[in-house]
Amino acid sequence: MKSISLLGSTGSIGKNVLNVVRSFPDRFRVVGLSAGRNITELAVQVQEFQPECISVADQSLAAQLIAMLPEEYREKVFWGEEGNRKVATVPAAEMVVSAVVGAAGLLPTLAAIAEGKDIGLANKETLVMAGRLVMESAQKHKVALLPIDSEHSAIFQALEAGRRDDVGMIILTASGGPFRTLDKEGLRRVTPDQALAHPNWDMGRKISIDSATMMNKGLEVIEACRLFDVPVEKIRVVVHPESIVHSLVEYIDGSVMASWAIPDMRIPIAYALSYPERMPLNLSRLSLSECGKLSFEKPDYDRFPALRLAFRVMEEAGKTGSAQCCQ
Repeated sequence: MKSISLLGSTGSIGKNVLNVVRSFPDRFRVVGLSAGRNITELAVQVQEFQPECISVADQSLAAQLIAMLPEEYREKVFWGEEGNRKVATVPAAEMVVSAVVGAAGLLPTLAAIAEGKDIGLANKETLVMAGRLVMESAQKHKVALLPIDSEHSAIFQALEAGRRDDVGMIILTASGGPFRTLDKEGLRRVTPDQALAHPNWDMGRKISIDSATMMNKGLEVIEACRLFDVPVEKIRVVVHPESIVHSLVEYIDGSVMASWAIPDMRIPIAYALSYPERMPLNLSRLSLSECGKLSFEKPDYDRFPALRLAFRVMEEAGKTGSAQCCQ
C-alpha cells in the first residue's frame, strides 16, 4: 500500500486524486492533506481519509477547522507555508502530489524531494519558476518526478517507446480553449464567465482563464523543456479541439508516438500514482468510430500572444542559462 500526501486537496485536481484513491482503498492511503480556504470540504475529506497531518492557509482557518473536527485532530492541524511543508514531509508519505495553484507549490515540492519522496506534479508553476533547481534536486535525491498534466503525462508515456537521443520533436496539443475561433475584435468583448467555460475539461478557475488566453499552454511549453530536458526548438504546439490526442513524440526516423484517451484527469493521475504499473479505471472508453474525424491546426500567435511569449522566454533562457517568469 502506497502512502500519499496531497497538497491542494479541495481543488479540481486534488478532488480527482482523492477519487482515484477512493477507488483503490487497498492500494493507497492518504497521510497528509492541505488546502487553502475551503475548510468545509477539507473537514469532510479529513474525516473520510483520516490523515496524520493537515494544513490550511492561515491560523484563523486552522482554528475554525479544529473546531469542526474530532478532538484527536487538534495537534495535527497546521497553517501557512510551514503547514504545507509539514504535509509535504510527513514521514509516512512515500509520494507527495502537488496539486496546489501557483507559486505556493514550489517550496513544499522542494522540501518533499529533499526528504526523498516521489512527486506527482500537477503544479506546473514549480517547473516554470525553478525547473532546473527542481530537476537537479530530484536527481540528487533519486526521486521520481511524475507529471500529472495530461499533456506531460502523454509525453512521458510516449518517451517510453524509444531512446531520449532519438527524439526529434515533442508536440504539445492544445484544445484552443473557448475562444479558439474568435477574431481579435470578438476577443475584446468576452466575459469572465465565457473564459471559465472550457469546452472539454472541468478545471479550476485559474487554469481555465489561463487556458482561454493560451497562457496555460505557454507555461506547459516551459514545463516540458525543464521536465524532459529538451531545448525549446524541439517543442511544437498544435491545436487539437477534440482533446483526444493528449500529446505526441516524433522520433528521428519519422515515427510518431501519441497518447489517446477521453479527456479525464483521472487517467494521468492514476498513471502517476501507480507508475510503472497501470490500474483498471471504471471510465468511459475511447471509441474511434464515435469520434469520427479529429482535427489539428496551427496556433494563432497573433490572437494568443501569451503562447509566443513563452517560446521567447525559453529562447532567451537558452542563451543565458536561466528563465525569469513573472506570475
